[in-house]
Amino acid sequence: MQHSQTHLRTRPISAGQLRAFLAVARHLNFRVAAEELALTQSAVSRQIQGLEEEVGVPLFLRHTRAVELTGAGAQLLAATAPALERLDGAVRQIRQSAGRRSVSLTTFASFASMWLIPRLEAFQRDHPDIDIRIDATDAVVDLDIADVDMSLRYGHFANMPPDGRRLFGEQLTPVASPWLLKSGVRLQKPEDLGQFTLIEAGDAHYTHLQWLTWQRWIDLQLPAPQARKFQPQRWLYFNYAYQMVQAALAGQGLVLARLPLVAESMANGDLVEVLPGRRMDSPMTYWLKLAPRRDSRPEVQAFCDWLMEQAALTRAAVGDAPDPDTVDDID
Repeated sequence: MQHSQTHLRTRPISAGQLRAFLAVARHLNFRVAAEELALTQSAVSRQIQGLEEEVGVPLFLRHTRAVELTGAGAQLLAATAPALERLDGAVRQIRQSAGRRSVSLTTFASFASMWLIPRLEAFQRDHPDIDIRIDATDAVVDLDIADVDMSLRYGHFANMPPDGRRLFGEQLTPVASPWLLKSGVRLQKPEDLGQFTLIEAGDAHYTHLQWLTWQRWIDLQLPAPQARKFQPQRWLYFNYAYQMVQAALAGQGLVLARLPLVAESMANGDLVEVLPGRRMDSPMTYWLKLAPRRDSRPEVQAFCDWLMEQAALTRAAVGDAPDPDTVDDID
């Protein structure tokens, strides 16, 4: 299907062909792509053949039981996927503007489960005409192209974007269910933790979150010889912060909890801070970032204002001190 440079076509490619191409490239299977597009397999095959004619080179290598992208196909995929995503996002925004008012946001799963969702009822009660859509993902979303109005993220304070609005900082503290503390085992000093199960993130020691680990807390609380020898009764590992806290709520062990995320559970007595005065500072910060040109919509501004009010309550509850250079942006 090779063409000389003088015979390559120059007219625009059909969007329908590009959608067929994207579906086949995503699944590397014509049948599955056809099911996704609600077309026949032969119709998808014809669209791909037509696209290859338009482009002038093969986009897929067709094997007996498999399909794979050619180098040209991979190059076209890199351009097609974000272009169609932006197109679909623009269409969704147009449709939304003609219908109900809504606010969409992206945040990581633990923050959505432990901080945002428990508070949402208050906003919905005061703004019953505004719909909320939450995309809970640990993947960082590009606000320039994604169909979301804002992101609520977590990271090192030094990495907070210049236009980010600080919600609160973070301390960590050992917490447990009051049921567990009624077992009769004394817990008055850091070394007493060795009589309990300690709950931790399974990948904490292998990621950039090592300062959230029990080992770091132990190193700060005990002399070096004791810290090196310290071992709990057993370890219990989970992938996400909300799973770790759920296990602590169920009385399965102690968790080194992120204070802003468990402040409400501590306030209502579901979790107890077992060693008050032994909190550990973290360099991590939670922040809000608006997508470009979204702050002009009244519903987005209303939700931002509400978020900052809720953040102020959390800061007051945990005794959060502002990070340097953020005082003017706190409220």
